[in-house]
Amino acid sequence: MKTWIVDAGPLVALLSPNDRQNSWATEQSQSAPSAVLTCDAVISEACFLLKRDGQEADKVFALVEAGFLRSEFDLQGEYRAVGDLMRHYRDRPMSFADACLVRMSEIHSDCVIWTLDRDFGVYRRHRRQTLPLVTPWPG
Repeated sequence: MKTWIVDAGPLVALLSPNDRQNSWATEQSQSAPSAVLTCDAVISEACFLLKRDGQEADKVFALVEAGFLRSEFDLQGEYRAVGDLMRHYRDRPMSFADACLVRMSEIHSDCVIWTLDRDFGVYRRHRRQTLPLVTPWPG
């Protein structure tokens, strides 16, 4: 089974019954492997967005505790690559979290990125390869 790397959007949609993508995210979670990978920047973003939506950030930590969500990104070892990606996509502009996820996709070559962010349709890993995505919009 492919490694799934999750962005903040699907996490918020999954955990917030008010989110318009809640049904889609819930359906996708049934197809996901037993653990999905992410980075600390995405967890921070998801917690903030949930709080802004009136939800508790504890829901994110419950996914970590359950073993479904695993933060596995070493910024200390990857900061140069992340910085290069952000400079390369400065016209978008690329967020720090997005750059970390693209870098994670370069490290985990057999992966998909689970996202609601259309920018991932523009980003390329290794500057030329399209990113395999799980999204609600046609690719």
